[in-house]
Amino acid sequence: MQYPGKLITFEGLDGCGKSTQLAREAKRLSQRGIPVTATHEPGGTKVGQHIREIVLHAASGAMTSFTELALMFAARAQHVEEVIVPALQSSRTVLCDRFTDSSVAYQGYGRGISLEVIQALEKSLCRGIRPDLTIFLDIDPEIGAQRTDARNRAASEKESRFEQEGLEFFERVRQGYRRIAEQEQKRVRIVDGRGSVAEVHAHISSLVDQFLEVSFPRSRNGV
Repeated sequence: MQYPGKLITFEGLDGCGKSTQLAREAKRLSQRGIPVTATHEPGGTKVGQHIREIVLHAASGAMTSFTELALMFAARAQHVEEVIVPALQSSRTVLCDRFTDSSVAYQGYGRGISLEVIQALEKSLCRGIRPDLTIFLDIDPEIGAQRTDARNRAASEKESRFEQEGLEFFERVRQGYRRIAEQEQKRVRIVDGRGSVAEVHAHISSLVDQFLEVSFPRSRNGV
């Protein structure tokens, strides 16, 4: 189903700076007069936030990979109905930190769950919503782990279930994202996440502006 608004998603490993870049881009677009809804997964709703706590903080080994996948899609289904569809119907540009590509990369390539299972859940629960543009912030898993560890120490936070995984898991996830980007080059754009916050954001802004120029010539993007 087509909606007047557009969905732009930010994907990548923990430590790639997705949330920071999304916030910067939401502010930039808002300052240009473009109606923006910034949101995230898992979470984005009260129900989704409860699910997020279960997924991220269940005891190690207590949750099966299929349970993890089912919970992620439960949160996503609520998010689609409560946040994303209403925003798209109102002609807003939605910036979302993670979406179905995350399940493909983490639970598919990372956990080894069949991609057909994930595709079936997407078809059943996401109301046909797929990103119009996806920004994949690519970094080496070891760099991502170092950044995440530094962030947790600064905030005095414990590691989540995902952050306790080894580098081999995150390398599989990274390769999963790269496979998605290779298969859907028109939708998924790769951004090198190793640069400074300003350098990475400049690249993202350029990609978003190009996309909006094609989607909403002049009247929406202010150029």
